[in-house]
Amino acid sequence: MYDILVISSMKNLMCYCSRIVVTCEHNAKGENLIMTPLSVKICSPAQEFPILEKQNWLIHLHYIRKDYEACKAVIKEQLQETQGLCEYAIYVQALIFRLEGNIQESLELFQTCAVLSPQCADNLKQVARSLFLLGKHKAAIEVYNEAAKLNQKDWEICHNLGVCYIYLKQFDKAHDQLHNALHLNRHDLTYIMLGKIHLLQGDLDKAIEIYKKAVEFSPENTELLTTLGLLYLQLGIYQKAFEHLGNALTYDPTNYKAILAAGSMMQTHGDFDVALTKYRVVACAVPESPPLWNNIGMCFFGKKKYVAAISCLKRANYLAPFDWKILYNLGLVHLTMQQYASAFHFVSAAINLQPKMGELFMLLAVALTNLEDPENARRAYAEAARLDRCNPLVNLNYAVLLYNQGERKGALAQFQEMEKKVRLLKDSPSLEFDAEMVEMAQKLGAALQVGEALVWTKPVKDTKSKHRSASASKAASLQQPLGSNQALGQAMSSAAAYRKLPSGAGGTAQPIKPPSLPLEPEPATGAQPTEAPAQIRETQE
Repeated sequence: MYDILVISSMKNLMCYCSRIVVTCEHNAKGENLIMTPLSVKICSPAQEFPILEKQNWLIHLHYIRKDYEACKAVIKEQLQETQGLCEYAIYVQALIFRLEGNIQESLELFQTCAVLSPQCADNLKQVARSLFLLGKHKAAIEVYNEAAKLNQKDWEICHNLGVCYIYLKQFDKAHDQLHNALHLNRHDLTYIMLGKIHLLQGDLDKAIEIYKKAVEFSPENTELLTTLGLLYLQLGIYQKAFEHLGNALTYDPTNYKAILAAGSMMQTHGDFDVALTKYRVVACAVPESPPLWNNIGMCFFGKKKYVAAISCLKRANYLAPFDWKILYNLGLVHLTMQQYASAFHFVSAAINLQPKMGELFMLLAVALTNLEDPENARRAYAEAARLDRCNPLVNLNYAVLLYNQGERKGALAQFQEMEKKVRLLKDSPSLEFDAEMVEMAQKLGAALQVGEALVWTKPVKDTKSKHRSASASKAASLQQPLGSNQALGQAMSSAAAYRKLPSGAGGTAQPIKPPSLPLEPEPATGAQPTEAPAQIRETQE
């Protein structure tokens, strides 16, 4: 007896199976075989796909093709057929709403998915992400903790918890969560967030260690290489900075962040033409970059093309009106061009944005002195001396002003304070005192009858070859009996950090903005280059 399966095509593409049982008769010799049907058994139809999920494949296909209009049409039809109970359709619609910027609507839909499937950790993760995008970080943390109960080995949950704690400035908890994420699964983005925690806390050494580990794990990640190069640049370790920035450009020759940083280094060392060549490449990629136009402007300033410098800086100011470094540079250029009212305007705006930087008050005092407002100039100098504990030029300028006003006692006190700062700074290997500053200090010392043998032990740099970075300026001088009212101008570069003074010099540490962090791990992030000013010594006669 043989079983023969017969498949017949039925309506609506449903297949029914009929089993025909036949017997085979034969004679003794095995000849004349006869097949006789004994019975026919009709099997039940094959089970259909559940109606709630039958269009999921089509929804998924349209979504991954980014054909969102067709996807929404299918979703609408599917939800009408299922009376709003198709979880996948609701989930994809919420994703589309989020991409369109409708965060609140996407949150409500993800919450519906969480109700339909309360044991699904992915739904809770999406609810938490929507809360994060709405700025509700505490609520997002609560939802992530609920999701962690469902899946304790999900590194994304730990990573995102760490990001939420960063925004709440609970850095210890953020540090623990990010380390848990690395323990579960090492990922580039987790290293980046961990490094940013140390940068926010002002610990550059630990940040460098984290980024070094990240580069060992992912040696071809250009963002990690660029960030590590910028950190070395900020510490003045130029060889390693060039090495990592060069590696970043090797893997991605069009990486504008690395090109901008390399151009800033060249600009720092006075190679303005080479730096401008680099900036032309960056301008093709990001023509609306405020740091780019700031650095281009200070290149022209170093070449003494002041009108072009002001034009570029004002474009940078238009693109980033609340960047105090650009306002600082505008004030510096206007002081150089003897446009004291404009300098006062821009320096005052910079002080409103950065009220704890002593050098800004010093530049303000120079402008006020030239505007013949000595009383307010004294107040500005006093505030600059209070805020800046390391820059000797602040006290030198203040002493010159007091001496020219006939206050020898106050001038002597400021002169002695300047000498104390010089003694603290003279051991710095990268520090060079400006020749004009030394000359003015010697004249003032002689006038105050404190002797001409000052504490200057470092070789001074020649003023004819002192263009070491983004600017070299000489502002208009006051025709005072003693000479000129000196002022320290620092060209602020937004692409890299270059400090000529030790840590703490030049005012308080720069506040680092909270990073705009993607919550979920993504292949590439749009983090901005590390903003840290390149501080350059300048004098103004």
